[in-house]
Amino acid sequence: MTSLLPRPGRGLPDIFQMLETEWPFGERHAMRVETYAEKDELVVRCELPGVDPDKDIHISVEGNQLKIDAERKHEERTERHSEFYYGSFSRTLLLPASCSTDDIKAEYEAGILTIHMPRRETETRKEIPVARTGK
Repeated sequence: MTSLLPRPGRGLPDIFQMLETEWPFGERHAMRVETYAEKDELVVRCELPGVDPDKDIHISVEGNQLKIDAERKHEERTERHSEFYYGSFSRTLLLPASCSTDDIKAEYEAGILTIHMPRRETETRKEIPVARTGK
């Protein structure tokens, strides 16, 4: 699972990237993701060329997790070489607490899925008093 929370320090970004892409234990993600924060929203962009957004892309939110499922259908061709990913693939992203899941919007254009999630004001730290009981 990829986290959208900022990673403290950037000492070893290549190692973290390798771990997040499941290398060397599996294939790299077929769906590459880019995230960035704007003034009032968090934006997630996914490279998904060759998929039908009406049939082949499904987005869901459960708790603080955003899940993107997609499928690229394989077309039979003879004598071919392909480096494309075919089949079903998904990404699950851990959302920061400042992200509101109430009004998420998604759009697809030119092979790029863009998801806009409004950011809410982060709550300030609140001290909780401890009451003395008994004796």
